[in-house]
Amino acid sequence: MLDQPMTSKMIGEKDGAVGRIIFNNPARHNAVSLDMWQALVKIMDDFEADDRIRVIVVSGAGGKAFVSGADISEFKEQRASEEAVAAYSKISEGARLRLQETAKPTIAMIRGYCIGGGVGTALSCDLRIAAEGSRFGIPAAKLGLGYAYDGIRRLIDLVGPAHAREIFYTARQFSAEEALRMGLVNQVVPDDRLEGYVQEYCDMIAANAPLTVRSVKTIVREAMKDERRRDLDLCKRVVDECFASQDYIEGRTAFMEKRKPAFTGR
Repeated sequence: MLDQPMTSKMIGEKDGAVGRIIFNNPARHNAVSLDMWQALVKIMDDFEADDRIRVIVVSGAGGKAFVSGADISEFKEQRASEEAVAAYSKISEGARLRLQETAKPTIAMIRGYCIGGGVGTALSCDLRIAAEGSRFGIPAAKLGLGYAYDGIRRLIDLVGPAHAREIFYTARQFSAEEALRMGLVNQVVPDDRLEGYVQEYCDMIAANAPLTVRSVKTIVREAMKDERRRDLDLCKRVVDECFASQDYIEGRTAFMEKRKPAFTGR
């Protein structure tokens, strides 16, 4: 049974081992307001603290958009001055960082428009699975917006500098197939298969040893940092935790007994 939504425009649900975050502003193509960013952090805190949740799926309500970016109707009030822009950016980037830095694996399930801040939100997830017909773009150059280093860096890390330049310079929309070729998304599937395909991914991830998955996520994150900032002691520690765990014993035992392991994350 699913938990009740945590807010009206940001829904947090728990479905077995899967935590679901739904941007619920379909009238505005799931444009994100300031209070939605704040609610995202609260949902993430809840999922992070719940050992039953082993994978988190992020999606948009209404079927027409994943996330279409910031709610421009708030710009006059929330982003009219340099100070207001800085305050808004701190909250929105902090929310994306919370999503990015969770120890649990995350999947962006993308259907419809994934525009501007929607791309940034998708980039904050570990994996991105898109339905055919989805559209991507970052129209900052059409709005006169500046993008901070961290956001552009995440895009470069994923698609490379040439594609990053093209996405920003042209500010055009591009298809799911183009996104796949760029490396922006991991998979593109028929629209009517999206939910089932993502659920299969969740089932595979949830059945694996949580400490192993967490250790790989940690090491990948450290490997993507500048060499001088990498925490190699942390990388060793998360690997040692795997070998010292009950799950390591369970994995070996299950293999010898030719059965599926039952991992507990301990």
